[in-house]
Amino acid sequence: MKTMMAAAVLLTAASTVPALALDITKSVTVSTAPATVWQAIGPFCAIGDWHPAIASCTLSAKGNKKVRTLELKGGGTIVEEQLFRDNKHMKYRYTILKSPLPVSHYTSTISVAPAGTGATVTWTGHFMAKGATNAKAEDVIGGIYDAGLKSIGDKFGAAGK
Repeated sequence: MKTMMAAAVLLTAASTVPALALDITKSVTVSTAPATVWQAIGPFCAIGDWHPAIASCTLSAKGNKKVRTLELKGGGTIVEEQLFRDNKHMKYRYTILKSPLPVSHYTSTISVAPAGTGATVTWTGHFMAKGATNAKAEDVIGGIYDAGLKSIGDKFGAAGK
């Protein structure tokens, strides 16, 4: 009886433990000057020009914050709000407001930094898995980052090519 009671208590405790936040960082180094790269990818809706999964990007506002609505090529919509922008340091941070992705509490930063005679584009994300395992959520977000960064590398001459 004590063993069954202990097992029930452990099961209940385990089911109330919050999911752990996940972090992903991916980057690509290109042979193009940072200012040139930022000019092309820095505008909040420019993602529609460089990410291969985006069919279109529509910019709107929510108070004094920019909101972008991304229509995906395979169907689906993602709505994101820009939280912070720093053109001097070439970075912006945003959050997902609505999405079919298996994540919640998602924030991300895209930045461009000097790297020798070129630039490094870094994309970081912080989120929790939602309706999927941590591994699946990481695979989905990592795949999105990889595809976008590959496209940037192709456009601006990935270092080492």
